[in-house]
Amino acid sequence: MSNIISAIINLAKNPKIELFRNGSSHNRANNMGEALEEYIKDLFANTVDVNDESIRNMEFSKTFSYLGNQNNPPDSMLRGGDAIEVKKIENRTSALALNSSYPKAKLFADSSMLKKECRECEIWNVKDMIYAVGIVNDNNLESLAFVYGEDYCANKETYESIKTTIKTGVETIQNVEFTETKELGHVKRVDPLGITYLRIRGMWGIENPFTVFSYVYKRNYENKFNFMCIINEKKFNTFKNTSELFKLEKKNKNLSIKDIQIKNPNNPAQLRKAKLITFELEE
Repeated sequence: MSNIISAIINLAKNPKIELFRNGSSHNRANNMGEALEEYIKDLFANTVDVNDESIRNMEFSKTFSYLGNQNNPPDSMLRGGDAIEVKKIENRTSALALNSSYPKAKLFADSSMLKKECRECEIWNVKDMIYAVGIVNDNNLESLAFVYGEDYCANKETYESIKTTIKTGVETIQNVEFTETKELGHVKRVDPLGITYLRIRGMWGIENPFTVFSYVYKRNYENKFNFMCIINEKKFNTFKNTSELFKLEKKNKNLSIKDIQIKNPNNPAQLRKAKLITFELEE
């Protein structure tokens, strides 16, 4: 069963960072964001070098229980494992645009944002969320970060609270006709003819992991490629293939695993033990 450790091992053993290659569905991607999503799926399915689409699809079916779309989170879910959300950012300091979906420490099956197919793809109630954030430069991946939502963002109550407060406040405005909506507000009959409406939507964003975790990791901008992964100790200890990663670290000078402490997103005064896994390619 594939997991985040498997993806890191696949990256370190076969560090191909081109997002477009012959015979790959990457070439049919409409934009670099889609190409990055395909690349991340290849890392987890170990299909970076697989050009036969039928074989690639078979491996995807073994690896993933759900493959989503751009309009509904998540982008994919590992069979019996974590959910994955892929985000491309434009430059080294760009924030992540999450649009109407607030950051997720975990993914819950009862979320209204999920499609029916996602809820029913396997038996599950809650999944840990991996954020895979990449910076793309001329069809090549310049930097990549894997972080878990529970190490990266606050719990859902934090975001639900502010959303509810704003929504309640908006709906108390007098002399405005509202209709039921999952958004922050939907105003009907704005004009005298009653034919114009106004949608009030939340546009969420969050600083990228390289910025958030700069107190434990800084990229070497002279490198061709920089990879960072942070996994809290409790989660790290649940994986059964970490010994393979430690063995690979001894053989590969570009791969590093360090013990660190990270801030609890719900209370920064508390520190959590974690692993910092890095991989780099020099120019």
